[in-house]
Amino acid sequence: MPEMTPLPAATVTLVRDTARGLEVLLLQRNHESGFMPGMFLFPGGAVDPEDAAPEMCERCRGLDEQRAGAMLGTAERALAYWTAAIRECFEEAGVLLAYGAAGGMIKLDDAEIRSRYAAYRAQLNAGKHTFVDVLRAEGLQLAVDRLTYFSHWITPVGAPRRYDTRFFVAAAPAEQDALHDNRETIHHVWMAPGAALDRYRRGEYKMRSPTVKTLEDFAAYDTGERLIAAMRERRDIPAILPRINERGERVLPGDPRYDAAAGPGAQGKWKP
Repeated sequence: MPEMTPLPAATVTLVRDTARGLEVLLLQRNHESGFMPGMFLFPGGAVDPEDAAPEMCERCRGLDEQRAGAMLGTAERALAYWTAAIRECFEEAGVLLAYGAAGGMIKLDDAEIRSRYAAYRAQLNAGKHTFVDVLRAEGLQLAVDRLTYFSHWITPVGAPRRYDTRFFVAAAPAEQDALHDNRETIHHVWMAPGAALDRYRRGEYKMRSPTVKTLEDFAAYDTGERLIAAMRERRDIPAILPRINERGERVLPGDPRYDAAAGPGAQGKWKP
């Protein structure tokens, strides 16, 4: 069977500061999903052709295609990773990282406005409108300048679906509330990175390696500002490609078992 080419994808980790300390937003995938059922992860998904549309790119504030390409090390449709991350965050979590006509981050703290954007989100998830339609109707610009690129993961060979995913982090807008979509995601929670890791290690939360490693990175910081500043300092971000060994275990680069996991029979024994 020929190797499946990974699809471009993007995900964004929303962070916020609370009286309890730094928290991240986690969504739980539907248990009936054909891919990663029941997993806790960050908002994200595949990059769609629409994410690279000229009007979408024109509505990006603070970043252009050339600079985006330099950050990612690719010259093709680089800015679409940022726009996809924002779109997926709105579709899955109900949080829209965008600037309004007045120039500031949009606020969804008014009942009428909140209802209007909830309708937009429902129409997007039903395929009745495009994201550009929403941006055009409200005169919005995407807050791509609020997203910081910090990690790059590629799904192992042998998975039923494979993604080449760019990871971003952003501060959650203060005047917006997250809400899972009750379709692809069935639960959401704000939690300290360390607390989420504890639940994973106790077997209460199912997670994949990229989520676990991100939480481990983030657990070292006590505020969103310090975390984002540290992620912004990262350069030459490598692509991380886990491998599946003969026992179906995911093995990361740097693990002594990694090279052996590339041998005959090692791949293709994917465990959900």
